[in-house]
Amino acid sequence: MRTELCETLGIEYPIVGFTPSEHVAAAISKAGGLGVLGCVRFNDAEELDAVLDWMDANTGGRPYGVDIVMPAKIPTEGTQVDIEKLIPEEHKAFVERTLRDLGVPELPQNVEERAGVLGWLHSVARSHVEVALKHPIKLIANALGSPPVDVIEQAHSHGVPVAALAGKAEHAARHVANGVDFIVAQGHEAGGHTGEIGSMVLLPEIVDAVEAPVLAAGGIGSGRQAAAALALGASGVWMGSTWLATQEYLETMPSSAAMQSALVDATSSDTVRTRIYTGKPARLLKTKWTAAWEAEDAPKPLPMPLQNILVSHAHNRLHEANDPQLVSMPAGQIIGRIKEIRPVADIMTELVEGYEQALARLDKTRG
Repeated sequence: MRTELCETLGIEYPIVGFTPSEHVAAAISKAGGLGVLGCVRFNDAEELDAVLDWMDANTGGRPYGVDIVMPAKIPTEGTQVDIEKLIPEEHKAFVERTLRDLGVPELPQNVEERAGVLGWLHSVARSHVEVALKHPIKLIANALGSPPVDVIEQAHSHGVPVAALAGKAEHAARHVANGVDFIVAQGHEAGGHTGEIGSMVLLPEIVDAVEAPVLAAGGIGSGRQAAAALALGASGVWMGSTWLATQEYLETMPSSAAMQSALVDATSSDTVRTRIYTGKPARLLKTKWTAAWEAEDAPKPLPMPLQNILVSHAHNRLHEANDPQLVSMPAGQIIGRIKEIRPVADIMTELVEGYEQALARLDKTRG
């Protein structure tokens, strides 16, 4: 299981794993893939710097990357306090009423309140780039398309390639024209921010539209799915939701047991694409929280980053409630394959073995 991508990034397998957990990212890299750490949860550049120091010390010299979030349309800038003033009172009242109706307990006094994600802001994202380039990263990815040209040039000046997610072929072509090195073709099935086109259709369209390596994302959780992606022209695969159900994820997020329990019990039908998480369409695990936002009396989600600021306190309470039915978490349709919580290394081994088995089956169809 080897492509030119492996030579370019210095990895053993063309498997790129996106995760908000540094423990998972490090484990993916040590198992032969490229762990990509999601930076959007870091509102403080110093906190990100400390975590990347940990990555440097715990990847065994293996390469890793980072993922930032820089929307094409620059969102409202400011501190959380400033931005909260822009949120309508009716939205705040709805959130409080919903938490009360769902019986979500108040946040325990001994639990630190995490602020809303300001990582969507260009000012914060640029600070992430500055910090990341001080470390030996091998890739910068942007979860919301092409970064500004000056950011791409900044990465290239440090010898770091840039990847950008795309949900349409025309978006991919525009990214490459801006200087992006790799395209992540993310299909409708994917978790988090995702477009309207399914992976089976999207991937060959993007491969045909650009002269750049393409990573397949969305609906990939097995070796045979990885083989299918490479058969469609991909140079590798980009996986996210699968890593939520790992033992290493709990090392970063110890209070995520309820989320993992919900994933194990979920089917591929138990996700919903909605704007309630960030203000942009994102696929989430379907729970009582997402259902409340679909009610007739629910307000329309606010634009990025107002929506995430609005629900930040609620997310903290939902997380600490430790109830699988109240989880608020991005997840793709591939969660239907998750049946247990496993180490990252076991998943990587299964991916490679499944890939080899798929090729053996295809071999039998020749001649």
